[in-house]
Amino acid sequence: MTSLDKPTEETTEADDARAVTEAALFEAFGGVRGMIETVLPGLLFVTIFTLNNDLHMSAIAALAVSVVLVVVRLVMKDTVKHAFSGVFGVAFGVVFAMMTDNAKNFYLPGMLYTLGLALAYIVTSLAGVPLIGLILGPVFKENLSWRTRNPGRKKAYTKASYAWGFILLAKSAILFPLYWWADTEQLGWVLVTLKIPPFLLAVWLTWVFLAKAPAPIDVFAEMEAAEEAEKAAKAERESREQGTADQTLPGPSGADGEAADLRGGKHRKT
Repeated sequence: MTSLDKPTEETTEADDARAVTEAALFEAFGGVRGMIETVLPGLLFVTIFTLNNDLHMSAIAALAVSVVLVVVRLVMKDTVKHAFSGVFGVAFGVVFAMMTDNAKNFYLPGMLYTLGLALAYIVTSLAGVPLIGLILGPVFKENLSWRTRNPGRKKAYTKASYAWGFILLAKSAILFPLYWWADTEQLGWVLVTLKIPPFLLAVWLTWVFLAKAPAPIDVFAEMEAAEEAEKAAKAERESREQGTADQTLPGPSGADGEAADLRGGKHRKT
């Protein structure tokens, strides 16, 4: 290998690591389709409510489109976790809005969830168990190995969790005053507008922090390797024990042995 080859290989490895990180983030947070499934019910609700001020029609339309999104994923045999979370969120909003007969309350459960999630990101980071690491650890096949065996990766997860927490807190700081002071249409359009940009910013920052972090430790591969090594060691022990048993098998002895010698002697004389 020449000195000119090293930078190329190192660049390739760095690019591969970034690609793996990007793919894992894409999978964990649902990608483009997950974002559409997150935005569409709320967008449909505020659009219909803006046009006719009908709470029931708006709520039913939002819930119906959420159910359709889940059905489509089931038919296509795709992962349904993001679509299901959307259905539950919309269902809570619909029930809350209809029980209180206040269209604004369609958005309140989601706003409370966002605030709670922001606090969870910050509190878990302070506690040394950043939430983003708990979410992404299984995706990267490292589980919780980053906590004790990969300090650089733990630091990256902590930074990313703080980023998520403060971005979501900023979003909550905008939405809650609007919940009290603005009308339903204004709140709805601002909320729809703020669905994607803060999310993309948080995902991008997470990608930046993790792309610079050490590679994840694949604990699944380690467990498989340990199992294979244990099987090989067991097979070797059994082979040695079998060889020892073969060496210690008794040969002809005693009267039988003497009789055999005598017979052998007679035959030789003859």
